[in-house]
Amino acid sequence: MLLRLIRSSLAATRLLSTKAAAAVPTSGGGGATEKIGGGGRDTLGRRLLSMVYPKRSAVITIRKWKEEGHVVRKYELNRIVRELRKLKRYKHALEICEWMTLQRDIKLLPGDYAVHLDLIAKVRGLTSAEKFFEDLSEKMRGQATCSSLLHTYVRNKLPAKAEALMEKMSECGFLINVLPYNHMLNLYISSGQLEKVPGMIKELKKNTSPDVVTYNLWLTVCGSLNDVETAEKVFLQLKKEKIDPDWVTYSTLTNLYIKMKLPEKAASTLKEMEKRTSRKNRVAYSSLLSLHTNMGNKDEVHRTWKKMKSCFQKLNDTEYTCMISSLVKLGQFQVAENLYNEWETVTGTRDARVPNILLAAYINRDQMEMAENFYNRMVQKDIKPCYTTWEILTWGYLKQMQMDEVLDCFKKAIGSVKKWDPDARLVKEVFKKLEEQGNIEGAEQMLVVLQNAGHVTTEIYNLLLRTYANAGKMPPIIAERMKKDDVELDSDTHMLIERTSKMCVSEVSKLEQLFLS
Repeated sequence: MLLRLIRSSLAATRLLSTKAAAAVPTSGGGGATEKIGGGGRDTLGRRLLSMVYPKRSAVITIRKWKEEGHVVRKYELNRIVRELRKLKRYKHALEICEWMTLQRDIKLLPGDYAVHLDLIAKVRGLTSAEKFFEDLSEKMRGQATCSSLLHTYVRNKLPAKAEALMEKMSECGFLINVLPYNHMLNLYISSGQLEKVPGMIKELKKNTSPDVVTYNLWLTVCGSLNDVETAEKVFLQLKKEKIDPDWVTYSTLTNLYIKMKLPEKAASTLKEMEKRTSRKNRVAYSSLLSLHTNMGNKDEVHRTWKKMKSCFQKLNDTEYTCMISSLVKLGQFQVAENLYNEWETVTGTRDARVPNILLAAYINRDQMEMAENFYNRMVQKDIKPCYTTWEILTWGYLKQMQMDEVLDCFKKAIGSVKKWDPDARLVKEVFKKLEEQGNIEGAEQMLVVLQNAGHVTTEIYNLLLRTYANAGKMPPIIAERMKKDDVELDSDTHMLIERTSKMCVSEVSKLEQLFLS
């Protein structure tokens, strides 16, 4: 969670640094500046921001505004683009940027193209963003657009391309601020290449000065390594350079102190964190809840939640998720159920991630009947189960050794996502229970589900063979089936085939006949 918070901070810094919009004139220029969507009057900003459906065209809206005799100003469009990006309405923001490139009376700067490139990457993908960059004039392929392309590489976790671009930026003298270095630190942390972090910080200090985001990322590395001593040295450096630590700084330190069982230090940094928590950094409250929970501070958790309710007119799903999770961890299960009931009455999203917390809690408490009833309630309330819902139920039925239900939920879990990220632990546990039961039919069904998901390995076949071995049966034409799936046999495979070859031939099920046909 901490790394995600730092990424948000990094993104905000990037938006400011690209200078995407021209300076707003303080006077003159044919009219007062408008507050986007404000005041109840008709404005271009209001019209564009009201276009909720992606299929609607921002360009048509701008053209109509002009046809009505209104003036369209660049700084106004840039402000609207910023608002749309905050709302993740990237398609309409991109349409506005593309419209501006076609206007002879609008002079675009490198920062404008940096925003344009970022939007292309989000809407059309990396390849289109790279082509856009290559097609830019030499004058526009400057520090801003290079930083934007670098951020795209970081977001797509492409260290080789990011490092190559950093080299070019260095040759061109573009590494004049801290932002590209922070991007690279973020990349190394997210990809687990922590050994590269010290070198990147050393390089950063040669060319520019670290900022609070740099130090927060550095502290995150210390946290990952459970290195309290280095973390405290890094924090002292930050203070020495007269950089103001923010709430993320203290949140990261608190998390480390809690992990290392240093409650007094954790309590001290948590107090400092709360001083820096405000309505402007709303996400900090969820972090506060989690940290108080991890310290077992029940009263502080409830005090923080009460404060959140007084600060914000409506709490979002993430905040409800955080509080319900906290209550479950603190053993206040009835309170958690009551809060979930409250969420059900106010939610407009029906996001399955919120009820999934209680669903998992029932299963962890060995209350499978309660879990089933709760799942049925979700369905009745039009809450669509997601992958995690099915995965939780799979684990629940696995504990009960109800293998038909396990296979059904596992199949639904994989079917609920476009691309399945294999969960090796879950797969092994399912096969382990099937092996214990000598459940050949179930093991074959499991194999078919995994084949359909594009995840069949030597280990999977070995798990299948162990089920046959425990059932005292010989599997049919296993080597041919592995060849068809382009799966190699290893020493365990050969051993298991030899072991099962002396057993009775199993009856070929309808499932196997379908597979072999």
